[in-house]
Amino acid sequence: MNNTLRPAVPSDRDGIIALYKKVARISGGLARAEDEISTEYAEDFMKEAARNGIHLVMEHTPTGAIIGDIHCHKPGLKCFDHMLSDLTIAVDPDFQGQGIGKSLFTGVLNEVKENRSDILRVELLTGETNKKALAFYESLGFTIEGRMPARYRKPDGDLDADIPMAWLNPNWRK
Repeated sequence: MNNTLRPAVPSDRDGIIALYKKVARISGGLARAEDEISTEYAEDFMKEAARNGIHLVMEHTPTGAIIGDIHCHKPGLKCFDHMLSDLTIAVDPDFQGQGIGKSLFTGVLNEVKENRSDILRVELLTGETNKKALAFYESLGFTIEGRMPARYRKPDGDLDADIPMAWLNPNWRK
């Protein structure tokens, strides 16, 4: 695999936007529609992740293209200061099935285990009908914590339940 996992930097913004737009075009790729992915959206999550979270990208070494992105951050209230949430992952459809998503998640979870003893929880949401994602997240150690019926409207208009999942840091220190 000719790819490099590394922390995101501000100059990655346009590559991340291009990636998110491409992923949004496929069914189940992202919760956001392509027209909801703006410069402001990318700058906002990049700023939050840089300030109080984790943001990694997978760079295709031969071309320099961003082919994967994962970010999460603290919610901003003291009572939630022990968690990272708003987790989003995107992998270029042309590179899916090659272990990039696993590498991105492993990078985040290892960073939390090794360097973020202040973080107990890493949280995410996924659709109940997205069985592949549910199985993938469970394989990484995430557990299902509930079910929120009719929370997510799919592009075809059907409603899906959101499934909250969390991974707990074994190295957390109060």
